[in-house]
Amino acid sequence: MSETVLQLKNVTIYQGGNMVLSEVNFELQKGDFVYLIGKTGSGKSSFMKTLYGDLELTEGEGSVVGFNLRTIKEKDIPFLRRKLGIVFQDFKLLPDRTINGNLEFVLKATGWKEKDKIKDRIEQVLDKVGMKTKGFKFPHELSGGEQQRIAIARALLNDPELILADEPTGNLDPQTSIEVMEVLQDINKNGNTILMATHDYALLLKYPSKTLKCDENKVFEVVQRKTS
Repeated sequence: MSETVLQLKNVTIYQGGNMVLSEVNFELQKGDFVYLIGKTGSGKSSFMKTLYGDLELTEGEGSVVGFNLRTIKEKDIPFLRRKLGIVFQDFKLLPDRTINGNLEFVLKATGWKEKDKIKDRIEQVLDKVGMKTKGFKFPHELSGGEQQRIAIARALLNDPELILADEPTGNLDPQTSIEVMEVLQDINKNGNTILMATHDYALLLKYPSKTLKCDENKVFEVVQRKTS
């Protein structure tokens, strides 16, 4: 039995009163890895923001990790986000504390209390992204690729049911992008469900997977041609 993590039916997405995407129908199953592609301004970010409650869903039906996006209350959005791991293009690490401090901050903010458990969880996620020895460093002491690995580790802290990666390689050079993709691929192989917005078509060719495209206010699946 496959488990549906995300479902959108006849959804219209608005940003600042303007219709960005219409008639969106999409289902994501547990364990999927799906790309979301499209030109800048085609609605990828609005799509993502709707999923983590940053944009209100006012038309159509939507559910993500068990939350109804049409009826979710403001006070419940933090609980939705706890079940999601969100990876941003610009890392969003706190510059005034170490990597361990960044991760500890998130765990404490989401209700973790016991020091030993916090320490163990931080070690586990850093190990998963190959950054176990970097916990004592500050963000500015790490390369862009390393910072993005930390951002992925942060997204994994609360064992999310869905990871939303919004242009996670957007600020990285091609080689570093591949390293970050390898991390995401490994996490996906371990059972994590990932929806990744990107405009990096080289990655799509190297790591083919189901692909959705935002274009002319619509979202549709693109069938990738096999390269011989």
